Parts: sequence; C-alpha cells; structure tokens
Amino acid sequence: MAESSNFISYKKTTYSNQEMAQRSNNYFKWLNGRRSLRSFSDKPVDREVIENIIKCASTAPSGAHKQPWTFCVVGDSTIKTAIRKAAEEEEYISYNGRMTAEWLKDLQPFRTDWNKPFLEIAPWLIIVFKKTYDFDEKGEKSKNYYVNESVGIATGFLLTAIHNAGLAALTHTPSPMNFLQKILERPKNEKPFLLIPVGYPTDNATVPKLKRKPLDDVAKFY
Repeated sequence: MAESSNFISYKKTTYSNQEMAQRSNNYFKWLNGRRSLRSFSDKPVDREVIENIIKCASTAPSGAHKQPWTFCVVGDSTIKTAIRKAAEEEEYISYNGRMTAEWLKDLQPFRTDWNKPFLEIAPWLIIVFKKTYDFDEKGEKSKNYYVNESVGIATGFLLTAIHNAGLAALTHTPSPMNFLQKILERPKNEKPFLLIPVGYPTDNATVPKLKRKPLDDVAKFY
C-alpha cells in the first residue's frame, strides 16, 4: 500500500442527471463542429495560445504517468519550407505507386493530392513525437509503457484544445515521416507520430460534406 503522503485529495464537481445530459449533449454539438481543414490562412496566432493548447494536451493520461510525448512547434518559415518539400516528396511517391487503387478511390471525396501548400501557409506546425523510451537521471534507458495509446490520447486532447481556441487543424500523416526527425534534429528515442498544421481557416474555406456514423454503428451497450 502506498504511503498517504504520495497522494492528494481529488474532488470533482458533480451534476444532476438532467444537468449531465444537457452538458454532454451541448459538448457533443460543439465538438461535432470540428473538422479537418486544408485551406489555412496565414493570419498569425499568438505563441501563448499554442503553449496553452500543448499544456492541455499534456494533461492526458499515460502509461505509468511517463508522458511519452514531445510536441515540436514550428513557426519558422525556413523550417516549414523544408518540411513541405520533404513531405511532398514522400506524398508524390505515395500517390503514384504506394497507395492502392482502393485507397486512392477512398480519398477522392477529399480532392487531395501530393501538393501540401498548407505546410507553409499555416502559422504553426505541431509535430507530435512519441518517445519509445526515456533516460533516467544517470542517462540510462528508462522504459515507457503503452506509448502509442498514450500519445494517441494526448493528440486527441490536443485537437480538442485547438478547436476550443477557435482554430482549425489537420491530422497529416505523410508516410514515412522519418524526415521530420532529421529536419528537427530529434533524438533517436523520439519517432514522429503526427504532423498537425494549426491556424485560422481562409475566408472561402470549404470542407467535404460528410456524415459521421450514427451512435448505433459506433457503440454497443450490453
């Protein structure tokens, strides 16, 4: 049994059943407005906003509280250009050979191709790295647990925080993404997980007209 000094009290605001139903429905309606965007404005976003968003992401639960993530934030235009160039090289290969015919067909509603101008236009790029292991105070390897699950949850928190700030984002996954580790000079224990442009939508931005699966298709109650 752990010593009581290792724990702090936990208090949570609770609500009536009616209040919970109303709050959860309001939250769903708000979050249902989140969309992936490819038409970004170059309108600046204060660094403080991005810092707060990342702090929100870092409240996510993680295996043994190892917090196995690094959020690399790029606002420098030279680095963004280098990332775009490398990403488009990989995407060109994907669109012209790596992707199956079925995959390309599934992408048609999005009208996307290997050109990724948003990587330079969006004011910020957040590159999420997963830390496959860490180092202790002696510089020796320290194991991390449930890394993919932990970083995935943190990324979900990140996207929600971006939406809450009134900004838009795209979960971009040029594959392979090893170029990000090289360009940003990240250590060997960090592997790129997602590349997320963040900013305001353009005045004439559009998104595909899509429908989310209904509750009966995504949940089973027993």
